[in-house]
Amino acid sequence: MSTPSSPSSQAPAVELDAKDLPAFCPNPNMPQWSSHPRVFLEIDAHGRAKCPYCGTLYQMKAGAVVHAH
Repeated sequence: MSTPSSPSSQAPAVELDAKDLPAFCPNPNMPQWSSHPRVFLEIDAHGRAKCPYCGTLYQMKAGAVVHAH
């Protein structure tokens, strides 16, 4: 079991655009060996979401326009 990494050693956030919604993890760019059950992510008011399984941070791109349903 690995210990949590410090914020300075974490990977950069995965940037999302409106076309990438709904956001989910694991994303298509993640290697198959590190996958976990798919979980849909709720983007917060600051445009961020964090995967509860692996801790990957997702961030909306600057200027991304999200349309309501």
